[in-house]
Amino acid sequence: MFMTSKCSFIFFLFSVTLFSSGCKDDNGPIINPRNFEDVIKVDGLNRTFIVNLPPKYENDNGNFPLVIGLHGTGGNAIQFEKDYFFSRMADNAGFIAVYPNGVQSNGKLGIRTWNAGTCCDYAMKENIDDVKFISDLIDKLVTDYRVDPKRVYVTGMSNGGMMAYRLASEIPDQVAAIAAVSGTMVYNAPATQVRSIPILHLHSLIDKIVPYDGGRNALGYYFPPIDSVLTVWSERNHCQSDIQIIDKPEYKLSIWKNEFDVPVIVHYATKDGGHSWPGGNKVRPGADPPSKAIDANTLIWDFFKKHTLP
Repeated sequence: MFMTSKCSFIFFLFSVTLFSSGCKDDNGPIINPRNFEDVIKVDGLNRTFIVNLPPKYENDNGNFPLVIGLHGTGGNAIQFEKDYFFSRMADNAGFIAVYPNGVQSNGKLGIRTWNAGTCCDYAMKENIDDVKFISDLIDKLVTDYRVDPKRVYVTGMSNGGMMAYRLASEIPDQVAAIAAVSGTMVYNAPATQVRSIPILHLHSLIDKIVPYDGGRNALGYYFPPIDSVLTVWSERNHCQSDIQIIDKPEYKLSIWKNEFDVPVIVHYATKDGGHSWPGGNKVRPGADPPSKAIDANTLIWDFFKKHTLP
């Protein structure tokens, strides 16, 4: 396969079709007052994000759990919300969903990325402080909306999942749990962990962009093996040495429990799919098909709602 540049190859592997967040009829755009874009300034940059409030937000005076969804390289907030049907889950389950945008590169493709450590692209090279962005964003959302600060969660696809791991390492006092999809940890975390961070990790055994067994992908990025990452976190989370394993034809499920016999790391390794969001859309022609063995949204929310900050 011939590509004229590394940027072209990145675009080929990661780019997605962008969609408008509103519909239009003869009377103009249809506005959803529960779904809107906002902006926060961090380090002199205007950082944008989409907020989706569940239907019961208007009439329920209580505080709501918050799930932050981080797109992958070449994606964006609109793409994450649309292709992974995440606001549909949020509306049905009754949580606030927020979709931040990574910084946009200054190249022709304008690819958005997160500085997750040793990946990826513009955000990493420019040392963008995405940890500060998400930390400040959480503070803003807790202030501006009825967010329960003990029930703030982060999930992400690919580079977004890598960013979720970095957030778990750097701001564990703000994040109750994380879920990484088709990502890995590419950040050299501190040796000690101030608190246990529950982790759900979903990955395809046949993923070639973030290889399950680790190594360099076609772009030259090195990724550690998923098993090694989870072993590190099982030690950081003080998990029991015995791992519960359920091997099915469609996937392998591994569960690590803490001293209280509570599952704090749950890992689904699917035998179908690829570099994709299980249960979501195929984001573009030629992209890996999503796994049909599991549904990411259901697993993510079922896992998150079992965990709160102390």
